[in-house]
Amino acid sequence: MFSHHYITPDQLAGFDNYKYSAVDTNPLSVYVMQHLWNKVVKIVPLWIAPNLLTLSGFLINLVNYFLLCIYDWNYTASGVGHEHIPNWVWISAAIGNFLAYALDSIDGKHARRTQSSSPLGELFDHGLDSWAASIFPLSLFSIFGCDSGEAGLTTRTMYSVSCIVLFTFMLSHWEKYNTGVLFLPWAYDISQVSLTTVYILTAIVGVDAYHKSLFLNFYMTEILITLLTGCSLLIAFPQTLYNIYKAHQQKALLKATLYEGLLPLFSPSLLFTLLTVWVAFSPCGILAKQPRLFLWMVGITFSNVTCRVIICQMSNTRSELFHWLLLPLLLLVGASVSGLLGVMEEVTFLVFTAFVTAAHVHYGVCVGRQLSQHFNIYAFSLKKRYAD
Repeated sequence: MFSHHYITPDQLAGFDNYKYSAVDTNPLSVYVMQHLWNKVVKIVPLWIAPNLLTLSGFLINLVNYFLLCIYDWNYTASGVGHEHIPNWVWISAAIGNFLAYALDSIDGKHARRTQSSSPLGELFDHGLDSWAASIFPLSLFSIFGCDSGEAGLTTRTMYSVSCIVLFTFMLSHWEKYNTGVLFLPWAYDISQVSLTTVYILTAIVGVDAYHKSLFLNFYMTEILITLLTGCSLLIAFPQTLYNIYKAHQQKALLKATLYEGLLPLFSPSLLFTLLTVWVAFSPCGILAKQPRLFLWMVGITFSNVTCRVIICQMSNTRSELFHWLLLPLLLLVGASVSGLLGVMEEVTFLVFTAFVTAAHVHYGVCVGRQLSQHFNIYAFSLKKRYAD
């Protein structure tokens, strides 16, 4: 069941030659958080595998998300007149978010500390990050909800914010695909510290505090979205283009042609285009009907597309032009917006969401097993795997 080989022989050969290269220029990370993580990592027992830290952090994020799902499935609990999410859930979210942030920050340090660094570990880390990138905003949306008047979010705003967050994540790996260097995005550390702070504030003042304008009729929702959009479009995107241009000037680009350089962006761009068409023209208003599940599907489909780009980037192989998952999505969107599905649109969407989730989990497990065997290591143990 989990023995399918998704990684090609050429990609495996590329992984054999892979060397990690990253640059971190974020002042918050360099001057504050890294000093904290250097102390925290010393607490971790040396027998624990780094991938266990990575997985634990991701699972904590999932638990936070599912807990919020229980209390706020349709993003209405924060609205006026609704039963609000208990304060202990926000405290749990704050603690969980910071723990996950810490584990994600020390896994690489622990790998170097135990001399167990491997391409599998980096792929596992970045692959789970590509999934977690969608979970962070999906959890945050519960603070404001979509039934809070001017202080709340519309479902289309939630969708737009999710796309911006995912687009920003994709940029850093597209940048590395072209330059060979991962320029760690400033937004990550800032967003994690901000998320933890917002959860703590919510536990203290309650969601009703966000229903009041702060100044000049501006609400906290508008301020956060403006900051998020501004960081992505005014910092992350220009910074990525500058780093690629700089590599071009230094003749250090890995891709010889513009077509090769832009190739990884085709499938993600097509994905967001198809999803936006569905959101805009769905006869049953699928996003408004199933906001949580639709945004979950967006995130998990994006993660699968992005993981394939990360594999090509790490193995220095050519990115695929068209990801096969986009074909059933294309057919589904076409059948939905044309009215062909009729009343079956929502049911078909639910089936597709379950299919994409299962396909992504299968992909992740198979890739992990394949690289474990190739490098003769175990994913979650520091023991060596021995050939029979």
